[in-house]
Amino acid sequence: MPKFRKKPVVIEAELFLNDETSYPLVHWINEGQYKRGEDVPFATWENGKLIIPTLEGDHEASVGDWIIKGVAEEFYPCKPDIFEKTYEPA
Repeated sequence: MPKFRKKPVVIEAELFLNDETSYPLVHWINEGQYKRGEDVPFATWENGKLIIPTLEGDHEASVGDWIIKGVAEEFYPCKPDIFEKTYEPA
């Protein structure tokens, strides 16, 4: 089976710490969605979960997850253990 290495790219990410950090995260995501200039759904805060519209559908972010802005200006949550294995400070 062929093997591939992920290209080095710099991403923006913010740690979802608690309920108090949800508003700035929702604002950051929705500002990014708006700037994409597409008819895309916006992130919401529901029942203690951050609901993020992604290219694959809605994803729930829990406290402790990283919220990543990807190379296509998309947003998605990432579990802390995966984030730690995949990313390092730039």
